[in-house]
Amino acid sequence: MMHNAHGRTPLRLAVLAAAILAIGTTAGCAAGGKGKRDTAYVARDVDTLYMAAKDRLDKGDAKAAAALFDEVERQHPYSPWARRAQLMSAFSYYVARDYNKSVQAGQRFLSIHPGNKDAPYAYYLVALCYYEQIGDVTRDQKVTQQALTALNDVVRRYPTTQYATDAKLKIDLVNDHLAGKEMEIGRFYERSGKWLAATLRFRSVVEKYQQTSHTPEALYRLVEAYLSLGIPEEAQKSAAVLGANYPGSEWYQRAFKLMNAKAAGTTAT
Repeated sequence: MMHNAHGRTPLRLAVLAAAILAIGTTAGCAAGGKGKRDTAYVARDVDTLYMAAKDRLDKGDAKAAAALFDEVERQHPYSPWARRAQLMSAFSYYVARDYNKSVQAGQRFLSIHPGNKDAPYAYYLVALCYYEQIGDVTRDQKVTQQALTALNDVVRRYPTTQYATDAKLKIDLVNDHLAGKEMEIGRFYERSGKWLAATLRFRSVVEKYQQTSHTPEALYRLVEAYLSLGIPEEAQKSAAVLGANYPGSEWYQRAFKLMNAKAAGTTAT
């Protein structure tokens, strides 16, 4: 897991806490205006169940809270509380680290209430669930791509919200992670002498993830690969790009020495 790189930051916790507080407090008014006895009885029963779930969540028993919020929706699907319970269930599953159920609850909420005022939060929560599951660079990156898609969806749909602000930060981290995966595979091909396959991976980093921390090394690896393939002209181009953009980096110094050594060897021959 990438928790050291993208653990639950103060910004994210503040965003979640503020949003869930708004959901929880507005729910207390949901039963207002019910004058008939039968409706009042159902509303009181829903109120009891909902508050029991919220009490469990407040006490840190997120798994039990999620189950109780699910019960609110199951027992009273037509109550105003059901909508709020769906979102609170998704949040509770997230806190309990049951990300699959959190995603399911969040997506169910969005499918039923796509235009609701809490939809931005639901999209953000789904994105966080994928983000929390990103593994190290040696594992399959399907969930990483899901996180990137979901985070971009938040930014695209709600660009001026606090959710988009946090999503943009995480997009940078996800891209860095994906670039790291490409570098890991490229270095493997390089060690195996599969230079053409290696260049495709390193070029992918330079072209798709040029704003990440892996770009200087990718350019240096291209210099190595092109020289090994007998294409010094391409190696020189990569070295020039490296020098122009990262003149003080260790990778440029190594590329400079490598190109000079190659040139000296060619002259001697």
